[in-house]
Amino acid sequence: MKILDGVRSLAPRYDGFILDIWGVVHDGRRPYPGVADALARLTEQGKRIVFLSNAPRRSFVVHELLTGMGLDSAHWTAIVTSGEIAWRHLARRDTPAFAALGTRAIHIGPERDLSVVRDSGVTIVADLDQADFVLNTGPDPDRGAEDAGAYAAQLAPCAARGLPMVCVNPDRHVMVGDRHIICAGALADLYVTLGGPKAIEIGKPDPAVYDPVMEALGIADRARLVAIGDSPHTDLAGAQAAGIDAVWALTGLAAHAHGEAPDSDRLAAVAAAEGVTPVAALTGLRW
Repeated sequence: MKILDGVRSLAPRYDGFILDIWGVVHDGRRPYPGVADALARLTEQGKRIVFLSNAPRRSFVVHELLTGMGLDSAHWTAIVTSGEIAWRHLARRDTPAFAALGTRAIHIGPERDLSVVRDSGVTIVADLDQADFVLNTGPDPDRGAEDAGAYAAQLAPCAARGLPMVCVNPDRHVMVGDRHIICAGALADLYVTLGGPKAIEIGKPDPAVYDPVMEALGIADRARLVAIGDSPHTDLAGAQAAGIDAVWALTGLAAHAHGEAPDSDRLAAVAAAEGVTPVAALTGLRW
């Protein structure tokens, strides 16, 4: 697999860049070195950039996070998050799965994620007997993000009732600095082992989440688009399912799994095992 040191060589080939955020743009605390410069240079060359994230919160919340990290919003066209897409589905009830849900939810996750239900018609309840479904946005500060088993006591009775679960982040793990932590997807897996139904997962790798990205980019030819992400399971698989070239960022989860100087043959073998064929790997989002 070809390993690139920056995005400079990709610029002539693509007009639109679809970028994962966590693990590509930042590490959960600060942007990676070179990211701000790369975004500026791509924009200067007329490239359109849309961030596509499995973040379980509304797009405006992520916008504030990125600008708070010092990144210039003039360098991207739009932000599409799984939280934003979930909010649309909850508010509009525009798919059979969401139309069948009730309006009262038990929430698993931190309060900061509740933008996903604000003004959607959904009420968060504490009493299991009143709940119509489980809204899973990931681990919370009290039980921590190290062990999904800490959530079994709350999820088991929900599973026993057969409550549907909406998982607003299909990621299983993510890196925060040098910590490897669980995400909502890990809790969705636990829910199934406890006897609950398979969750409705919103986000990558579902190719449907690329539709609003395409709309924001305004580029009809998918051959002129490239997606950059650190997870074969979500970022690379999602782009491939949507008919879009993918580049594997060797930061975030990839750096944790393969180190700072991964072997190209090993990367190719891992990608093949995951059933994805990225056009290249990328040591970091820099120019």
